[in-house]
Amino acid sequence: MKNTAIVYCEGLFGEIDGKVANGLVRYSEKYHILAIIDSTKSGKDSGMVLDGVKNNIPIFKNTKEALKILDTVPEYFIIGLAPSESYLPDFIVKAVKEAMKAGMDIVNGLPIFFNDNKELVRCSEKYNVKIHDIRKPKPLNELNLFTGRIEKVICPVIAILGLDCAAGKRTTLMEIVRDLRKMGINTAYIATGQTGVLQGAKYGVPIDVINSQYVVGEIEAAVVSAFENEKPDLILVEGQSSLSHPAYLSSYGIIKGANPDAFIIQHVPKRKIRVDFPFLEVPSLKSEIDLIEYLSKKPVIGITINHENISKLEIDKVIKDCEKQFKIPTTDILKYGTNKIIDEILRLFPDVTKNTAS
Repeated sequence: MKNTAIVYCEGLFGEIDGKVANGLVRYSEKYHILAIIDSTKSGKDSGMVLDGVKNNIPIFKNTKEALKILDTVPEYFIIGLAPSESYLPDFIVKAVKEAMKAGMDIVNGLPIFFNDNKELVRCSEKYNVKIHDIRKPKPLNELNLFTGRIEKVICPVIAILGLDCAAGKRTTLMEIVRDLRKMGINTAYIATGQTGVLQGAKYGVPIDVINSQYVVGEIEAAVVSAFENEKPDLILVEGQSSLSHPAYLSSYGIIKGANPDAFIIQHVPKRKIRVDFPFLEVPSLKSEIDLIEYLSKKPVIGITINHENISKLEIDKVIKDCEKQFKIPTTDILKYGTNKIIDEILRLFPDVTKNTAS
């Protein structure tokens, strides 16, 4: 049974900084999402806002309205926004306290930990609810350093990298995982961000809050654990940011820790400026592919398109142009499905299907 939850995403649902809520609405193994809180889109269906397809998860203006109309108190109140600010806004504190008063446990994916906030801790004690700071890293003595055990992973490992933050890498990964599993292919996946962990990933941690000395080891440990415990035919690894991004090391840590055999790259054709960094341009697709292949010595085998601000005609042209230039399968997974990418994975790694039912 999944735990019931409301996701708080005030002012940001369907936007880049609402990616946690967006991901939970699209896919969650752990939570049954009953509603979204965002007063700017109140009254709408969340599926229609995200993908133009109704999913019957309503959006309410506030928690009070949600609880009244739902006529139930969900078990969890999830913070589903990911702003760039390094402080805790008053409106979030207010919403969290209201949820606590209603009797919901709090799931916080922000890098600002609610258990370090005395006001919220006192409130949680008053209403006998729990705070779960999912990005709070383990103590240093519990983190993993690199061991070299990644060399014992003999099934194919494929990482989904991209040209920027919030480009759709995790969404692409989850769509491919879902369809491979439908085919009977035992597929494990590694989450490297808070949304994947919230969605119920069995392996992985949000690596952006880990001491940099341990990032590679934590990724290696997650991949090795998935391989040893699940005996998978294939492992997919969620990427973070982009390899060329000057502000982040996460993609390089993923390459070193997971030692992927191949890559899929998420392209955002109309995005010219990096998210949260208005002074940085998004690199060209060619330069990013060249960089990935140079550093990893492994191929990029597929291109997936993020269709933000693009018409269908433009998407089709981008797909055609990419396939002509790079000679690798290209698609918009949310519009056209995963078939092209999965077919290429199975062509390059035919042993993946050896354990599937005939």
